[in-house]
Amino acid sequence: MRTILNVIWLVLSGLWLCLAYFLAGAVLCVTIIGIPFGIAAFRIGVYALWPFGYTAVDRRDAGTGSFVGNVLWLVLAGWWLALGHIVTGVLMCLTIIGIPFGIANFKLIPLSLMPLGKEIVPTDEPFAVR
Repeated sequence: MRTILNVIWLVLSGLWLCLAYFLAGAVLCVTIIGIPFGIAAFRIGVYALWPFGYTAVDRRDAGTGSFVGNVLWLVLAGWWLALGHIVTGVLMCLTIIGIPFGIANFKLIPLSLMPLGKEIVPTDEPFAVR
């Protein structure tokens, strides 16, 4: 079932979301200061491409740097991304067929708000020690 949902997601919105996050990541990687944010955008892009069967968990080794970076990300870009995912998720939930895709959009909101210090893992092992 995950594969079917991922293929439908890929066709409807996953490819465009992935390309947008990759473009943002490439722009962010132009400066040395933006490289951590660019890497986070690439990670979210891969997750947005194929979200069913994966989840985001906190990394144990994330420290103060991740927190400071997340605050900066939240102020500059995170709330825009989250707002886009909220609007898209609500619109997708208007139809019965779109509900799983709306939920997938809602699942991307915490990651789009604070991506640093997170890791994407299969849902089969969300509590695996990394």
